[in-house]
Amino acid sequence: MTIGSAKESDSGGYSCRGTSGDGSTAWSDVVVLTVYQLSVSPSWLSPGASVTLSCEVEHPPAGTRFFWYKAVPDPSSRFYSYELLPGSSDGTEENFYIVHGLTSTAGYVCEAGNGKPKYRDPSFVWSADPRPAASLSVNPDRVQHFRSDSVSLSCEGNSAEWRARRFTEREGLPSFTCSYWGTMTGSTCTFKIILSDSRVYWCESGSGEFSNAVNITVQDSFLNNTILVSPVHPVTEGDPVTLSCRDKKQNLLSNVFFYHNNKPINNGSREELNISAVSKSDEGFYKCQHSREESLQSWMSVRVTVPSPASSSFPVMLIVGPVVGVVLFILIILLLSWWRYSQSRNSWCIRSEGSSQSSSTNQGLNQRESQVYNSLLHGDTSEYETIQPASNNRRPGNPEDDHVYINMNNRKHRIH
Repeated sequence: MTIGSAKESDSGGYSCRGTSGDGSTAWSDVVVLTVYQLSVSPSWLSPGASVTLSCEVEHPPAGTRFFWYKAVPDPSSRFYSYELLPGSSDGTEENFYIVHGLTSTAGYVCEAGNGKPKYRDPSFVWSADPRPAASLSVNPDRVQHFRSDSVSLSCEGNSAEWRARRFTEREGLPSFTCSYWGTMTGSTCTFKIILSDSRVYWCESGSGEFSNAVNITVQDSFLNNTILVSPVHPVTEGDPVTLSCRDKKQNLLSNVFFYHNNKPINNGSREELNISAVSKSDEGFYKCQHSREESLQSWMSVRVTVPSPASSSFPVMLIVGPVVGVVLFILIILLLSWWRYSQSRNSWCIRSEGSSQSSSTNQGLNQRESQVYNSLLHGDTSEYETIQPASNNRRPGNPEDDHVYINMNNRKHRIH
């Protein structure tokens, strides 16, 4: 007895017995088969979202512990190697694990019991990040294709070794690489669509990175000659977007009706649907109808840009910055004024030239000193440190040469 693809419903006790012409043997001992699988929610996520991993086990034995692993691509093998997730070295009692802030496509595996990961394919979380460290582009650049179309997948990023993979619910085995269904030349996988079901494609690098994932839908109806041309990758809010309808010969069709989430867009028929600045409300399923032929529907994802802390604080700084500047300027002016006043009072040390001078000469000098003092007191002292009288042992030859020496920035100048 072989179970090709075990499900939770296959869990239970199994025994066997044999029969022959002489009768039947006794039943063997019962072997308990426990089937568990990992589910991820959400499976398609926005960058930075949290993802819940659930290890689904039907009637787990008491004391069962759960171990959580992240898949790491191994270019030398079709299998993956596994890295324990933080806090999982001894297993967890809960059968769920939350990954916070996930920004890229990733694969995960859970193990119940002894924590020994087996060689099997992980469950994937598909990231909608349009600018991951490793990226996948599609040519022709559209979601929908006709059966027998030739498609190229190009892996881009900082790696010397790439492989392309695909996944489909019907296959249930995402381990099939490009060498099974196409030709891998360098970093490009080229293949012809021969099956009608939709698939998810991504790239894996030799350094262990996953690219973004793309979903390709196949129009396989012989009676339907129409596909919707829509962007493969998420579009950024505010960008222009153009949707169109084409036939098998890639002719652009006119008189087309477009639908958003199965509701007609009320602008009548047209050749293309142009959205000048896409918004989050434009996200959803789109399809087109030409004559009596209707395309499949495809999801268009809209990525909302989150301003960085620097850019979001810029308008605030435009207001706060000048106010703070004015306050600081006023404080500096007040401090300088106080400093000038205190310096002028503390450093005014002018003395008369000598007692032998006449009272009229002293009065003239005192008047001149008073004028200088008043001038300095009212704002002319910014570059003056000390004011000294002329030396008593150096008498001027001419009374008109009476002067005061001023030490300005450690240099002496005369004020007549």
